[in-house]
Amino acid sequence: MSPNFDQLPSALRKRSSLEKLGSSAAPALLVPPESPGSTPPPLVIWMHGRTAFKELDPGRYLRFMRGGIATCAVDLPGHGERSDPRLQTSEHVLEVVIQMVEEIDGILRDAVSILGCDPDRVGIGGMSAGGMATLARLTQPHRFKAASVEATSGNWSFQTQQPMLQSSRTDLADEWDPIEHLDRWQEIPLQAFHCKADEWIPFQGQETFIKTLRNQYRNPELIDWMTYDQTGTLHEHVGFGPHAADVKERQRDFFQSSLGINPERT
Repeated sequence: MSPNFDQLPSALRKRSSLEKLGSSAAPALLVPPESPGSTPPPLVIWMHGRTAFKELDPGRYLRFMRGGIATCAVDLPGHGERSDPRLQTSEHVLEVVIQMVEEIDGILRDAVSILGCDPDRVGIGGMSAGGMATLARLTQPHRFKAASVEATSGNWSFQTQQPMLQSSRTDLADEWDPIEHLDRWQEIPLQAFHCKADEWIPFQGQETFIKTLRNQYRNPELIDWMTYDQTGTLHEHVGFGPHAADVKERQRDFFQSSLGINPERT
């Protein structure tokens, strides 16, 4: 077991397993629901941010586990169990995001099989770089029924002067920038959280993305846009400070609703 796994709360550690998924053997933390029902459970694929690792956020996974949702939390390329310090630097964020997007389908296939999940009730989400991978993946054909992202953006033009993308090739960023490919976006429930003071992912970029997407939706109420003025966290980007528990609970409720779970039965 990895040292990060050993630090998980015992309630989570007892039910979890570490697996290598997809053709890239991506390290993943798999967590089945605490109280399995008579039908295959839904699944959420979750991706962390830069310099983090899949075991970092047990509070999120415990809420999913106790709420009837299976979790597959993945180490981004170059992170966690596949650590590569070069890929954890800001100038390689786009490289990491693109590789993660290309790995998602194989990871999803294996996670559904191992956990015995319903392949027609799958959600996806991520924070920061993991959120960028989420939104980029959703501009391609997919079977996801809902998505939730935090402190991220689907409009990368606002980040070209920020550390995360300032060293990236402009043509490559444009090729993968979600806002440039919304003609391929499926109308699914989307939840997004952001701090207006975020120093790493400009608020204006994600706000523009959300407004553009809402204008495209036949039912714009499917998009839940939650914002905070300040959080007191590092660079106003890493987590949501006093709002963190509320964010996780809203996210659990969102996925329960979107993936067909009645909380009273979990």
